[in-house]
Amino acid sequence: MEYFSVIKTAILIFPFIVLVSYIPFIIYQYHKYGSVNLFRVFIIYSFILYLITIYFLVILPLPNKSVYHSDFIRLVPFNFIKDIVKDSPFVLSDFHTYIDVLLSPSVYTVILNIIMFIPLGMYLRYYFKCSLKKALFISLVLSLFFEFTQASGLYYIYPYPYRVFDVDDLIMNTLGGLIGYYIMGLINILPTREKLDEDSFKRGEVVSGFRRITIFILDLFLYSFITFVLSVFIKNRYLLFIVFIFYYIIYPYFKMGRTFGSEFLGVRLSFGRFRVIKLIFRIVFLYSYYIGSIFVVLCFVSFICNVLVLDAFEVMLLFLLVMMGMMLFYLINFFMLIKNGSIYYDDFFKVEYVNTIEKEE
Repeated sequence: MEYFSVIKTAILIFPFIVLVSYIPFIIYQYHKYGSVNLFRVFIIYSFILYLITIYFLVILPLPNKSVYHSDFIRLVPFNFIKDIVKDSPFVLSDFHTYIDVLLSPSVYTVILNIIMFIPLGMYLRYYFKCSLKKALFISLVLSLFFEFTQASGLYYIYPYPYRVFDVDDLIMNTLGGLIGYYIMGLINILPTREKLDEDSFKRGEVVSGFRRITIFILDLFLYSFITFVLSVFIKNRYLLFIVFIFYYIIYPYFKMGRTFGSEFLGVRLSFGRFRVIKLIFRIVFLYSYYIGSIFVVLCFVSFICNVLVLDAFEVMLLFLLVMMGMMLFYLINFFMLIKNGSIYYDDFFKVEYVNTIEKEE
């Protein structure tokens, strides 16, 4: 039951890991392939969940700080055989004792140490394309890291080691990685890594609506970050406007319609005739439409509250209604982009998103 409790803890922690890492992961996928392959997403995040789970199996449950193992390092290999003989009620002529042997701690600990690393070998061979030697090396190093974690008392948080550093664990973990590596060699129903990459590059040739949204968010973040950093050193009331002009107009003009964000994600904007005029009007409209509208609505709400002299409850209700309206506004535009891959204002400005990512040979 203790193992199930640890696995449950890993599953509960996993969504927070996804929340923190998902946006950087999406940005990297668009940067490398120009698209996001859902099966790749499943593989990567299932691998992350697997790593979290086996790590928690190593460190949990955390003991009281007074717990101390005097015999915390075992360097004699295959010592588990002696433990099995000593602890298990094995009788060769009695079949019933076979089950008792399998259920004894000395045996199932060895089996679990092997099983724990089988998925690692499978991931290393299938997705990460590791050779046998590299897979064995990674399995050994990861196992060594886990043993160090235990021997150091969770990186010296605890005054003493609360679990044993056992060379048999290194051997069994590495054996599990080896077994997983060969098991994966027998499975040929999954799309190959090369096929995943090929499909991703092919889908990335057309700039999707979600990729465009990612570009907008990345550019907004970079623009805000650059402005913040410069504001620490430069005190100028027009700094926000100056950085805006450089980031969204001057730099794209010399970079064939690419901002820092769109360049990193492998996209450039093609305007055709009157490129500078369209570039300026489009970016002003874009930020007025998505960002400026918030300030306009807030000013309107403030005006209504002052004119009608609303009480606190009415102000809160009005504010909630306005927030719901703004969320609906963004959702409508979001689904328009996702569904159609374009939106009306880009049709008006006659702008085309062009993929610049080339498939690696």
